[in-house]
Amino acid sequence: MSAEAAGFEPIAPRPSPRRTEGLGPWLRRNLFGSPGNTASTLLMLGLALWWLPGLFQWAVTASIVEPDADKCQAARGVGACWGVITEKWRFIIFGRYPFEEQWRPEVATLSMVALLVVSCIRAFWKPWLVVLWAAGLALFFALMGGGVFGLEAVDTDRWGGLPLTIMLATLSIALAFPLSIAVALGRRSHLPAISTLCTIYVELIRGVPLISVLFMASFMFPLFMPPGTTIDVLVRVLVGITLFAAAYMAEIVRGGLQAIPKGQYEAADSLGLTYWQAHRKIILPQALATVVPGVMNNFISIFKDTSLVTIVSLYELTGAMGLALNSDANWRPFKIEAYIFIALVYFAFCFAMSRYSLWIEKQLSRSRNR
Repeated sequence: MSAEAAGFEPIAPRPSPRRTEGLGPWLRRNLFGSPGNTASTLLMLGLALWWLPGLFQWAVTASIVEPDADKCQAARGVGACWGVITEKWRFIIFGRYPFEEQWRPEVATLSMVALLVVSCIRAFWKPWLVVLWAAGLALFFALMGGGVFGLEAVDTDRWGGLPLTIMLATLSIALAFPLSIAVALGRRSHLPAISTLCTIYVELIRGVPLISVLFMASFMFPLFMPPGTTIDVLVRVLVGITLFAAAYMAEIVRGGLQAIPKGQYEAADSLGLTYWQAHRKIILPQALATVVPGVMNNFISIFKDTSLVTIVSLYELTGAMGLALNSDANWRPFKIEAYIFIALVYFAFCFAMSRYSLWIEKQLSRSRNR
């Protein structure tokens, strides 16, 4: 029997499905997905075409790269003076550290950055990593402070620039993270004394700006010390930043603990786990995985907040830049270019931290989907 006799009618061919991956689908989905998106995209493109040529001329074609103050003065208002970076980059990066000894903060900073990179790679998450960090920190302070192995001693008030920024951010994050977990658990404790103490600490620290904390740690705290007892200003500042960061991070961790369903606690109790076993093996891993974006956001904030230590005469990256230009009238008018350079340095570190946060989130999502 033929197809016509049986009443069969073939289906007309249909177009193939539209691609959902690639540049074209991404543009349609994100930039031209609706009339509003299309109008916004065209408006931004128009502004870019109007503004970018002038920016390119100022930053590239008409700029001055040579460290010649006279040429930079002649090009003011027309081109950028990147010569200020060529001339002052050592002062900006290393601060007031002795010029002939600047190889020491360079090696110390590279070793610290290398440790951070290694610590972010999962293959190196081994027990010996703690020993590596202890050796790395000992090397950092030996190189920066000197007084050992024949190195000239350098007081901490002469440390500055990028080494000081990285050291303050790294140590304050490393110290604030476990403290924040302890405070978050303390706020949820059923013991009134512990809960009240942790609550007072968090509310007191969060109620004042970081500048006030640094001022108290640097100028007010020594007044309460016994006569003749002094604590290095760098240590006091590090403690102040750590306590400030831990208070904010504790609330982030507490939010993650509250997001854990009650059934997880009941399951831990049914297995006969103690309080600390339940939190170490079941509760805290889930809570910290939930608040990864908030924790990383706090880490980035700590890194940028190190710029406030300038008020206590510790010249980190931003402070060293201001000191380098304010002390030289020839280069003082070119602060914009110097600030752009500083902003790029901060952006490089903060962007790397944000990318690493996204990588952690992807790894955690894979483990949840198994």
